[in-house]
Amino acid sequence: MRSPIKSGLVAPALAIALLVLGPGTGSAGAEASGPMPETRLIGVVNINTANHEVLEMLPGIGPARARAIIAHRKARGPFKQVADLTEISGIGERALERIRPHCVLVGKTTAKLER
Repeated sequence: MRSPIKSGLVAPALAIALLVLGPGTGSAGAEASGPMPETRLIGVVNINTANHEVLEMLPGIGPARARAIIAHRKARGPFKQVADLTEISGIGERALERIRPHCVLVGKTTAKLER
């Protein structure tokens, strides 16, 4: 009989366990730290002036999309309307609806994350 390691069954079994249980399940470190506190965005982000760190506060906007927003701004000038964000790869109508309440074209950025 072949061992589970040699037969290649360990990696698929581990992958299935992670899918079912989720990452960090059963880990002492995860249990000791408790659940991650939820944060929500309060205020607005001026998408025409915000840097990448501020843009990343928007729901669903990570480092790559923040860089893409800035690159789009540099190449084409300021956004004329918030809906122009859909020209950015990865920002569709659903993503736009999540971030629209937090986006402005003029004025100060007032956004902050609240726990």
